[in-house]
Amino acid sequence: MKEIIKELQNIKQNTDLNYSVKTSVEDFTQKIFSVLFDDSIDLAHSFEELENLFKAAAKISCMCPQEVCDKTWNTFAQKLPTILKDLNKDAMYFMESDPAARRIEEIYFAYPGFYALAIHRLSHEIYNQNLYLFARLMSEFAHRQTGTDIHPGATIHAPVFIDHATGIVIGETCIIEPHVKIYQGVTLGALSVSKDKQDKKRHPTVKSNVCIYANATILGGETVVGENSIIGGNVWVTKSVPDNSVVYNTIEANIKTR
Repeated sequence: MKEIIKELQNIKQNTDLNYSVKTSVEDFTQKIFSVLFDDSIDLAHSFEELENLFKAAAKISCMCPQEVCDKTWNTFAQKLPTILKDLNKDAMYFMESDPAARRIEEIYFAYPGFYALAIHRLSHEIYNQNLYLFARLMSEFAHRQTGTDIHPGATIHAPVFIDHATGIVIGETCIIEPHVKIYQGVTLGALSVSKDKQDKKRHPTVKSNVCIYANATILGGETVVGENSIIGGNVWVTKSVPDNSVVYNTIEANIKTR
């Protein structure tokens, strides 16, 4: 047994992993959602706790010089009022778009699509500060909670409506303009590309007032879905769609006779 432990230790010396960053980020993610949306919380006290959680996670995950890492909290905190305003816009758009929603509280506390979008808007600002691991762990926590996988690099303008949410995948370089509706199982992904295309645009652009129905797949960095278009369920799109288009599968029904 001593030999096994020694061998494991030798192997581990070739890595530089610290699992505490994962738990720190998850604690921060849960805390910031409640700070933003629970009116019963003492904001001043909770904000101090939030800062400590952020700095603990950033200290482990920041790859920049220390003086740069130390400034990330202030930069992020300054963005929070704008993020909250955008999320309130999202919530109202959810309310307008879903006939099943009876109270705005449902959106904030019971809609997985809203939760996934909220964590995305927060993680996106952290991603923009080059805290890539921090941001990815936030998005993965939301993915685990909701079944919705939004890369923190994706650009999503407010408001957006994500209904049911389960199975949605939105890639790193995707751009989504305001007033887009996305249903369950939608993939906004990349065509197969080599690793050297990492810094290229690999995922589609969805223009404003587009509705994408369940299980549609839209792929490619040059693919643009034009304004006011409807993408039907289960379609496969790898080329741009003009404004005001309707894209759907044609189903032929053959009636069996005796």
